[in-house]
Amino acid sequence: MFLLATIIILSYLVGSIPNSIIVSKLTRGIDIRDYGSGNAGGTNVMRVLGWKQGLLVIILDALKGVLAVVVVARIHYGSMPFTNATPFDDFTLIQIIAGISAVIGHIWTVFAGFRGGKGIATALGMLLMISTVDMLIAIGVFVVVVSISRYVSLGSIMAAMAVPLTLVVRENIFNVNIPGYNTLLPFVIVLTLLVIFTHRKNVVRLLNGSENKLNFSKKKK
Repeated sequence: MFLLATIIILSYLVGSIPNSIIVSKLTRGIDIRDYGSGNAGGTNVMRVLGWKQGLLVIILDALKGVLAVVVVARIHYGSMPFTNATPFDDFTLIQIIAGISAVIGHIWTVFAGFRGGKGIATALGMLLMISTVDMLIAIGVFVVVVSISRYVSLGSIMAAMAVPLTLVVRENIFNVNIPGYNTLLPFVIVLTLLVIFTHRKNVVRLLNGSENKLNFSKKKK
C-alpha cells in the first residue's frame, strides 16, 4: 500500500506542475490566469501569448501524463495491495491510477492554489500510452472540429466523447478484441464526463454564442 500511495502522490505532484503559469511568467512576466479566459491551460496561453508558447504548454502538459504512466508507475513492484478484479494486468492498472492522479493534479494543482487547467493535454498523454488507436482517432476529431469551428473547447469535448464511442464501435461493430475493454470503457467514460465538467462554463458560452474563437494570427500584447 505504501508503494501505491507513493505513486499516487508523485503522479499528482507531476500533474500539478503549472506549465502555463511558468511559461507565462518566464516569457511575459504575467500570471496567465489573470488574462483571457483565466484558465491555466495551453489554449489560453495560445490566445494570450501566441501559438508557439501555447503549443509548448500543451506538449509539456501532455508529457506530464506520459511521465506518470511510463516513469512513476514503474515504482510499483511485487503484488497489488488489493485484489485486481479487472482484466488488466497489475502494471496497466497501476498506470491508469497514476494517470488519473496526474490529471487530477493538473486540474487542482497544489502549486497554484488548486487553480489549474482542464486536464485535456495531460489526459491525452496518459491515454496515448494506454489506448493509442482510440486516442489517435480522437486527436483527428479534435483537429477537424477546431479547424472548422475555431472553438478549442468544442474540439476538446468532441474529442473526449469520441474515445468511448470509438471503443464501442471497434469492439462491437468491427469485432476488434480490445484488451480490458469492459474495464477500459467505463474508465474513459468517467474521464469524458470529467472533461465535460471542467468545460461546463465553455458549454454555456457555446450555447449562448459568446465563446471565444481561436485566432492563430493574433495575440494580445
